[in-house]
Amino acid sequence: MSHPCSSYNCVLMIMKESTRFRAIGFVAGLLGGLLAGLAGVGGGVVMIPLMTAVAGISQHKAHGTSLVAIVCTGGMGAAVYFFHGTVDWRASLVLAVSAIVTARFGALYAHSLSERKLRKGFGAFLLFVTVIMAVKGYLLHITFTLAFWPKMAALLFTGVFAGFLSGMMGVGGGVVMVPPMVVLAGMSQHLAQGTSLLAMVPIGLSGALTHYKLGNVHVHVAGGLIAGAVIGGYLGGTAANLLPENILMLLFLLMGVWMGIRYLRS
Repeated sequence: MSHPCSSYNCVLMIMKESTRFRAIGFVAGLLGGLLAGLAGVGGGVVMIPLMTAVAGISQHKAHGTSLVAIVCTGGMGAAVYFFHGTVDWRASLVLAVSAIVTARFGALYAHSLSERKLRKGFGAFLLFVTVIMAVKGYLLHITFTLAFWPKMAALLFTGVFAGFLSGMMGVGGGVVMVPPMVVLAGMSQHLAQGTSLLAMVPIGLSGALTHYKLGNVHVHVAGGLIAGAVIGGYLGGTAANLLPENILMLLFLLMGVWMGIRYLRS
């Protein structure tokens, strides 16, 4: 005969567990949102390691859940940048048109990989992001004057690549989109970041929906992640238009190298 309080205790344990997941999600979303707003990236490179290491969810679910939050970080960050007049919605539309298609294929490809291969792939991606961030300052001093159609072609190609990476790695794709916008499209750093954040909304939505259908979204973590991402995106977007990002980038680079090597060795 079962104890009369067993059902109550079971419900209580479930509530505590869901609260813990939401709390972890909130912290991960807050930190990811801050990075998103400050650097014009989705924040997945921060949120995914926290979800797997602290919340203990699988790599596949971390990628899918991250994309749900990226829709919010991109939207909030883009709104703040738009308020400051640093969003090019036409360029964002061009990026999104190609990226929303490839984001779905990226999500499907991630789902086909084993947990081990996906973790190693994410580790390699972290190191790739770290290198791009490290040389971004040098790259952004190089600009080319392209005609209208070559510029549109460059943006479309960037969107194709960014979309696939977004769906596969659970990130916004900003690290891929920002440098070409500055170097090839002649945008300022702030304008490129704001445009990148706006493009992340449809890109993240495409990948997130695919992951959700595949069962790769942790609902409880996603709830906290969204709340934290909205607050972090607002704070990061506001700070990005007021403060230099050198210190944050240094910390991000150190974290990226450490986490990337750790994932590759797992």
